[in-house]
Amino acid sequence: MNSTIKDVARKANVSIATVSRILNNKTGFSEKTKKKVLRVIEELGYQPNALARGLINKNTQTIGVLIPTVSNMFASEILSGIEKHANDLGYSVIVCNTGSIGKRTIDYLQVLSEKRVDGVIIVSEFIYDDYHKILNDMDIPVVLVSTISLEFPIPYVKVDDRHAAFTATNYLIKKGHTKIAMIAGDAKDPLAGKPRIEGFKSALLSSGLQINEDYIIDCQTFSHEDGIKAMEEILQKQLDITAIFASSDELAVGAMSVAYRNGIKIPDQLSIIGYDNTKLAEMIIPSLTTVAQPLFDMGVVAATMLFEIKETGEVIQSRIMSHEIVERETVRSYFS
Repeated sequence: MNSTIKDVARKANVSIATVSRILNNKTGFSEKTKKKVLRVIEELGYQPNALARGLINKNTQTIGVLIPTVSNMFASEILSGIEKHANDLGYSVIVCNTGSIGKRTIDYLQVLSEKRVDGVIIVSEFIYDDYHKILNDMDIPVVLVSTISLEFPIPYVKVDDRHAAFTATNYLIKKGHTKIAMIAGDAKDPLAGKPRIEGFKSALLSSGLQINEDYIIDCQTFSHEDGIKAMEEILQKQLDITAIFASSDELAVGAMSVAYRNGIKIPDQLSIIGYDNTKLAEMIIPSLTTVAQPLFDMGVVAATMLFEIKETGEVIQSRIMSHEIVERETVRSYFS
């Protein structure tokens, strides 16, 4: 049976109030008493309830992270950065795998509210009115990662998706490619899908190339499975292309697997560039050239911002993180 604060007080021959003051770094006890109580706590293996401490000092030493999926490398890199900084400060992280169902997000927000978390970080998710109402009622710091809310003034950490997609497409053009397809996310997605498509189109226009909507393959997600479907559609349409810009590494790898099964050599016959620079880009053969988002650093920065808001109570400026091309083995120069 687990020991209680009453057990500690009884064995140390002090009041429960004294034990509580020592646990919460208050005053009103001698150094000798403190050492005795701490020794008894260690002997009994007593572990103070975090929620009970939180009711006293309004700090549960926990934060919540809402993320659509924890199974892909994009999410895991961001989450690792968040956890690293939070753990360094002595905080625990409650991870909520929301999926794409809004009801699950609301349920998790209510759970986090009941657990009195000290802050919430939301990754790659649109902020609806219902979400914002619950967050507003919680009255705690909130930071967004790899997403943005134009409607609500919530600080965010992200890459400029439009500019990064422009950079990726322009890289292919500079390599001599003029017949380029795009495997895109959801064109209706204002957070990442639409901006990346706009960046792709902008790069083509700035180089005097025409935009052909048939060369933009719209996907519902950024997953490996959708990359497979998109590449199959490209082959079915028999598009005359020399290169593909895939708006995630998983989409790119899915496309590469279809190319391999159809005897298409990469990059000899087809060049491809991804987006994110996850570990997957390094692991695939040939290794994937990609646009790097500093995912781990984005997680660290988001957690840093969250705790800064918590400590100061002040409005904090959002952060646009830098991106870069990581050259590997899937793009070759092409001059016809």
